[in-house]
Amino acid sequence: MRRLVACAVLSAGVFMPLVATAQDFAALFREINPSVVVVRAKGREVTAARGVGQFSETGSGVLISADGKVMTAAHVVHSMDEISVEFLGGERIAARIVESEPAADLSLLQLERVPAGAKVARLGDSDRVLVGDQVVVVGAPYGLSYSLSIGWISARWQPNTVYRAIPLAEFFQTNATINTGNSGGPMFTTSGEVIGIVSHIISKSGGSEGLGFVVEALAGVGQLGLRCRPVDGSAALYNHGEIAAEHLDQGAQRIAATGAQDGMDGGGAGLADQQIILECPDDAGSTKTTV
Repeated sequence: MRRLVACAVLSAGVFMPLVATAQDFAALFREINPSVVVVRAKGREVTAARGVGQFSETGSGVLISADGKVMTAAHVVHSMDEISVEFLGGERIAARIVESEPAADLSLLQLERVPAGAKVARLGDSDRVLVGDQVVVVGAPYGLSYSLSIGWISARWQPNTVYRAIPLAEFFQTNATINTGNSGGPMFTTSGEVIGIVSHIISKSGGSEGLGFVVEALAGVGQLGLRCRPVDGSAALYNHGEIAAEHLDQGAQRIAATGAQDGMDGGGAGLADQQIILECPDDAGSTKTTV
């Protein structure tokens, strides 16, 4: 009897933290899910057998600004004829590409409008992410919309190292489950900030084998032609809109900018001036940057 009691206590000690963790992830999923979208694209291809024909792609994406900017993977939408974005609840909105960089596997879409209830994701500082950090991926694997997977950062890769077909991308490697349809979807920290956009997997079977690669979000901002990036923990204030920037001193790499923080929480937008620290190329000069 004593042995049975001891086993019961030990089992409780093992499983209770796992239940608490599951509850935490359930709350996190409810918070981040309204910012995730399903991206559907149609294009044309030429084959020897059929000539010109249509094909379609399904991927994922994330809403990153109140005016309707969505970040996704370039291989899902680049050179496609028709793009639509589906929000939680099933509403579909037409979209167009405003920036695309296949060499970084990133594209930026502009929605025709933003549906009521949509939530803008918070952009995190991917430079501070460490190997071993726990992460969450939300997307549409095999078309199964708004599916959650959990894993860890397994490694970090500099451009043109692990995958030379996408030479400009800085990658997180993760063991979070990623499959066809997850491409373009966001990877979040456990605090609900976007740190990456899902790109591809390495697999012998064609399915997830724990080798997923995710483009670092802040590095991707630069690859999309958005020259300045937030640093010093100010990434959460960095949203698409006009930012007037002046150098603190001649040739400085860091600048102080006063920008409008988008306070949209699903019910409306509130703007407030915030101090943002941005890092720009040496030759940026005094700029007014659209980001």
